[in-house]
Amino acid sequence: MYLGQEFHLAGDWFIIHFTENNGMAFGMEFAGEYGKLALSLFRIFAIGGIGWYLNHLVKNKAHVVLISSIAFIFAGALGNIIDSTFYGVIFSSSEFQLASLFPAEGGYSSLLHGKVVDMFYFPILKGNFPDWVPFWGGDYFIFFRPVFNIADASISVGVILILLFQGVIFKDTDTKKEGTSDSVGTTTEGSEVK
Repeated sequence: MYLGQEFHLAGDWFIIHFTENNGMAFGMEFAGEYGKLALSLFRIFAIGGIGWYLNHLVKNKAHVVLISSIAFIFAGALGNIIDSTFYGVIFSSSEFQLASLFPAEGGYSSLLHGKVVDMFYFPILKGNFPDWVPFWGGDYFIFFRPVFNIADASISVGVILILLFQGVIFKDTDTKKEGTSDSVGTTTEGSEVK
C-alpha cells in the first residue's frame, strides 16, 4: 500500500488505512533528528526495564493477570521499536508509491529513525457536538479518530487489564506481605518465630 491508501472492510466504520507515525501516540513527536534518536533510545531502555520486570514477576509467581498485562505491554512496545528501528533502513518511502523492500539506493531513513506503521481505523461515530457543549460546541467530531496498529492495541489491552483487575492483582501482593514476619520477631498472625 502507498501512504494514505485505505480499504473499507465493514462500511465506513472499519477501515484499513495505511499511515506512518513519526513519533509517539497520536502523532506527537520530539523535534529534529536528535529528538527521534532520543525517543528511540528511550524506548529501547524502557523495553529492557519492562522485560526485566516481567522476568521478575514470573520468577516470583506474581498474579497471572499482572504477568499477562505486563507481557501485553512488553510485546506492544517491542513491536513499535522494531518498526522505528528497522523500517527506515529496509523500506523505501511510501509517499505516492508502493514501498520496496531493500531498495538499491537504501531506505528512507537511517537506523533508529524509521516510522511506525499504523493501519486500523474505526470511525464509528461522526457528527457535530451540540452548540451547548463548552469549548467544542458545533465542532465536527469522529469517534474513534486515532489510527493504530496491533502493537498499540496490545499496550492498551495490558494497561486496561491492570486498571480493571488492580484490586485482585494487588490484593494478592498485600496478602503475601501479611504472611511475612515483622520486626519484633512474630508473624502477622501473632505466633512467635522460633
